[in-house]
Amino acid sequence: MNTFRRLVLAALIAAAALSLGLSGALAQSPSPAPAASASPSSTSPAPSASPSPAASASPAPVATPSPAASASPAPAASPSPAASASPSPQAPPPAAAATPAPVQTADPFGLETTLEPKKVVMVKGTANWDSAFDTLIDAFKALNTLLDKQGIKHAGNSMIVYTSTDDTGFTFLAEIPVEQDPKNLPKDMSIGKSPEGKALKFVHRGSYDNMDNTYEAITNHLDDKRLEAKDTFIEEYLTDPLKTAEDKLVINVFVPLK
Repeated sequence: MNTFRRLVLAALIAAAALSLGLSGALAQSPSPAPAASASPSSTSPAPSASPSPAASASPAPVATPSPAASASPAPAASPSPAASASPSPQAPPPAAAATPAPVQTADPFGLETTLEPKKVVMVKGTANWDSAFDTLIDAFKALNTLLDKQGIKHAGNSMIVYTSTDDTGFTFLAEIPVEQDPKNLPKDMSIGKSPEGKALKFVHRGSYDNMDNTYEAITNHLDDKRLEAKDTFIEEYLTDPLKTAEDKLVINVFVPLK
């Protein structure tokens, strides 16, 4: 857009310069008249070359200025080609060259979706809000250690399912999708299925501590739409929380509906 504007201004400035050139040429157009009067002096040697006084009275020398006078309109005619050579018709091409700015799509916010159940290995835990993220990281580490020892690969993204919350903390299930059952599970771990059913999808980008703003926006969205959610929230970590800087996290938040 700035390039197009700059080219238009350049065309306008060029047109203004041409108009000033025309006005200057018109203002100086009377000057050739004195030049015509001075032309006889340049042709005066022709009469002086004739020794006869009768030749000076001859009208022939008078006829010689007439070619100079006829040539005098030539300077007056020269501005007209300059006026016809105006570059202003070249202004339209930049307008055709202008391209629209690329459109960036926003993350889903309140997108209706259906969760499909997956086989997961899970561990139960409790946490207080002051050390919430560290507690979740410890739970994911415990699950990954178990799977790595048995050579079991992830079959999906790590998840946190909040089962209850209060002012001091919350209880949760840390889940990792798998395709085969791990063996020799500790007492706090088990095999189960991830949540299923209709839900709304939201996206959070940034640190875990800043998720308060995301959940506040989710609550406002539910109130505006008059939707009733179940007493649980699901976080799907699209970036590995064990390897990604906390402020670079990308998390899908699913809100199951009643």
